[in-house]
Amino acid sequence: MGEIPTVFFIMQTPRTEFAQAIKAIAMERGLDPEVILDTIKQAIIAAYKKDAKDRGEDVEIFDYEVVLNSTNGEARIFSWPLKEPDENGKVDLTGIEKKDVTPPGFGRIAAQTAKQVIHQKIREAEKGAIMGEYTERVGSLVSGMILRFEGPDVRIDLGKTEGIMPSSERVPNERLNLNQRMSFLLKDIIETLRGKQIVLSRADALFVQKLFEREVPEIPSGSVIINGIAREPGVRTKIAVSSGQSGVDPVGSCVGQKGVRVQSVTNELGGERVDIVMFNEDTAEYIKAALSPAEGLVVALNKKEQVAVVKAPEDQLSLAIGRDGQNARLASKLTGWKIDIIGQEGEKKKETKVEVTEKTTPDVVADKQEKNISEETSSTVKPNSITDEKMEISQKESVDIKTVLEEKSDKVESEVGVKQLEEIAGEGKVEQQDIKSGENSVTVTESNTDNT
Repeated sequence: MGEIPTVFFIMQTPRTEFAQAIKAIAMERGLDPEVILDTIKQAIIAAYKKDAKDRGEDVEIFDYEVVLNSTNGEARIFSWPLKEPDENGKVDLTGIEKKDVTPPGFGRIAAQTAKQVIHQKIREAEKGAIMGEYTERVGSLVSGMILRFEGPDVRIDLGKTEGIMPSSERVPNERLNLNQRMSFLLKDIIETLRGKQIVLSRADALFVQKLFEREVPEIPSGSVIINGIAREPGVRTKIAVSSGQSGVDPVGSCVGQKGVRVQSVTNELGGERVDIVMFNEDTAEYIKAALSPAEGLVVALNKKEQVAVVKAPEDQLSLAIGRDGQNARLASKLTGWKIDIIGQEGEKKKETKVEVTEKTTPDVVADKQEKNISEETSSTVKPNSITDEKMEISQKESVDIKTVLEEKSDKVESEVGVKQLEEIAGEGKVEQQDIKSGENSVTVTESNTDNT
């Protein structure tokens, strides 16, 4: 004979109105049903104490407990004499008889009296659950909408709750509008007189780092490492990056194709300039990179005092210092070294002297040219510095000049002679036969007149 299978009958909890209400509140508020039941118990005890005081009973010498039926919502109140806790803070209730003090018709009275208390407790529990959720997100980015301005502070709507952005966490000169949606850094959660308060920021350096982590997937994966950030909110930011994996260009990864990644970060920062530099274990090279876009720098380190003396060419000095010292100040924050920048004046003067000497030494011959030479230049040119070869060249040049002058003189005389002959021929006295301008000679024949 076969075995008879065992059949289990499971009785379901009846779906009462009270149970359905508790379940709906829990789902709507995102709370645990047990938290709601505990809140109701506390509200019932508060309502009973208020009613007992109105009847003239002393409720301070008793302690109370509520037994609540989670199915139908029926509540019973028990009391016992108040007992002081022991050294460990525990109360021993062994041997103490609990007395049922539930007044007749308490259900309706408790419902009316405890209504406000229940609502308040639920709101507190809901806020506590939300704060617990946001506590885990401290240091991350959140999206919010500007709700209103409270003096210099800004109230932000985060959806489930609200946050505050103090004036110290705002970017100077950043224009904000109502209902504008922006990204914020969830910086901290602090305790205030009104409870816990979420503090948001857009001026913190960590805000820039989180924006890069959002735009550059290589950073969360560990292929690119952010080694440091120095920021002056609203003006300029310097970020140092290095590679955590061979074959990965950290600077190129942060910049993106055609600069789309860094441009996205810049747009979120309201046009703030972002400089991405390569991190280097060599402090001198790291300082050079931090002072970019200046080039041709020479760094001398004083490790004892943590001071770096940087020599910059004259044409790079303004770039190294930056407007109002901004570039040098950010580089100092980024590297952790005090930076002193000086110009390479000695080398510049030396180069200028060489240029002047090279320009004034050749072909100093004419008296007029000697008058135009400055005192500094003429002191560098000595009379004995002209060689015999240059003397020979000068003599040849003078001979050429003499030849040119003689040719011009002969040409002038020839032109004058021809002009005079043309005038004589015009009067009919002579007849021009041959003119040779090259040899400066003319042949004329007198005309004979017959007197017959």
